[in-house]
Amino acid sequence: MELGELIALRPVPAAGLLLTLTRRCPLSCAHCSTSSTMTGEQTAADRLRRFVASFTAADAPQVVLLTGGEPLLRPGLAAELAALARAAGTRTALLSGMFFARGGRAVPARIMRAITAADHFSASLDVHHEREVARADVFTAVRRILDAGVPASFHLTGTGPDDPYLAGLVADIRAEFADRVPMLVNDVRPVGRAASWAGAATRPDGGAAVPCPMAAWPTVAFDGTVVACCNQQAVDARPVPAHLLLGHVAEDDWGTVRHRSLTSPVLRMLRVVGPGHLRARYAPGAPDRGYCATCRTLSDRPDVLAGAARDGAGPVGELLDRHTAQTQRAAGPAAFVRRHGTSAYADLVTLTAAGGPA
Repeated sequence: MELGELIALRPVPAAGLLLTLTRRCPLSCAHCSTSSTMTGEQTAADRLRRFVASFTAADAPQVVLLTGGEPLLRPGLAAELAALARAAGTRTALLSGMFFARGGRAVPARIMRAITAADHFSASLDVHHEREVARADVFTAVRRILDAGVPASFHLTGTGPDDPYLAGLVADIRAEFADRVPMLVNDVRPVGRAASWAGAATRPDGGAAVPCPMAAWPTVAFDGTVVACCNQQAVDARPVPAHLLLGHVAEDDWGTVRHRSLTSPVLRMLRVVGPGHLRARYAPGAPDRGYCATCRTLSDRPDVLAGAARDGAGPVGELLDRHTAQTQRAAGPAAFVRRHGTSAYADLVTLTAAGGPA
């Protein structure tokens, strides 16, 4: 599975699942959105196994992204979950901070088994990761993973399109791997450990209809709670805003979570027009808190939720949801990254192992 295939599915409701294996991580990156440490919480392995085992050939996500924290601190579990997912026809991607690459040593066997059990591997690399693991060591490990037959990519962050470090890193990756390894490039967001120093989010609300594909894939949080959105502030909030709560892996299976995601009128309307438009339409006097903050506070606006429930219910709401997803998917993965990532580097997501864009 190439990175572009995964990103192309991102706007499609319930086409994917973000599964957090742990909040633990041996790195101390200054921008960590999850504020991960080696004492972070993690869901019991048997609960995660049971949840993934509930996938069936007739009802399964197309892809599962195993993330953290550092998911490869639980390599045996990662391999088991990949195998369970594959049995139902689901592909798996792994995202790692590359702690195991330090010193350029060989990838440990148990970690390589987890990586080769997946269908795609992504390495995080940026100025903050590079203070923890050298760039050359990351490149060496990624070459070994490619040699093992696993498609790989890089997840990069920077301060924006004019970041000279980011420009140099992208150039090095393109030269090192001859444009055969795609890259997903994002700006550092002011969440987690970056909240104290990263620039404030500037994404406007304004009431325009701006679909939110971040509410498309359920996210299993560090404690097993299933949230409808991958925004870190929503994932970490306790209690989870009621309109974003999809269940818990200790009590619910995939079919239940998927059904709740697909049939919730409020989630449908968030995916179709976004929270700002709902606020402007049903509570025009309410303060404009910005895109994501507006969404997280919708549970305090029964007038907005009631309006969204009316508009998103029934066959019409289902049709709107499906059409919005199809339109975004048809635009392609680069268009998705232009909207949600660092637009100047969006085309890099389409690079493939064959060389050049897909």
